[in-house]
Amino acid sequence: MPPTAADHTAFAAQALSRVRAHSPLVQCLTNSVVTGFTANVLLALGASPAMVDIPGEAGPFAEVASGVLVNLGTPHAEQRSAMVEAAQAAGSAGTAWVLDPVAVGALPVRTALARELLELRPTVVRGNASEIIALAGAGGGGRGVDASDGVEAAGEAARRVADATGGVVAVSGPVDLITDGTRTARIANGDPLLTRVTGGGCALGAVMAAYAAVDEDRFASTVAAVTAYTVAAELAAKQAAGPGSFAVAFLDALAALRESDIAERAAVS
Repeated sequence: MPPTAADHTAFAAQALSRVRAHSPLVQCLTNSVVTGFTANVLLALGASPAMVDIPGEAGPFAEVASGVLVNLGTPHAEQRSAMVEAAQAAGSAGTAWVLDPVAVGALPVRTALARELLELRPTVVRGNASEIIALAGAGGGGRGVDASDGVEAAGEAARRVADATGGVVAVSGPVDLITDGTRTARIANGDPLLTRVTGGGCALGAVMAAYAAVDEDRFASTVAAVTAYTVAAELAAKQAAGPGSFAVAFLDALAALRESDIAERAAVS
């Protein structure tokens, strides 16, 4: 029988402990706006960040890293070369890597790069609905980094991308959708304040890489990563007065997150 929502919740709770026990080394080739926040999120979770994103270093490091994040938020020329180098090396080494195709569709340089990287078969693709639709060749993207499409509208596009890569696709939104082309899960946790902190979405890609590094079932590990992240957001929102205090509370909530918090609060279907 396929796993139930209760099975995924139990897996997510246990996966948190595995991440902390293994402290995966996550290489982040990410955008300049979110580097510090992404590193702090990984540290709070119990993983180890490494921002190695220049040609000549990115490939060798990807071979020894536990997981890799490739985020296209601010892809200058040198970093674009490093991203391809890291993705190729990760693929050769069997290292799990996550592609976050930020603002693809309307912007030609990153769209071409995203399609090149997609051919290298990322383990997980994470984006908002408009980005996933554009990546599947079915739309022109959103409004900059913001989605103009609903999550459910991206369901078929997500399945097509998953089929093309042989990996997992996560569509972020009020209710996150995760699919590997065959299995699909939805997670209804989170808080709107997460969208008002720079890096709130981008750092999730790094968390997915950390989780993928410690579990071979990458669909289940992606569900677990999103569940932990969004449950922590709910707990942080209870302590926050606004986006500034939320950002601090979110790091604290990730660090203090317990298996029991996930078991009690996860809304997986």
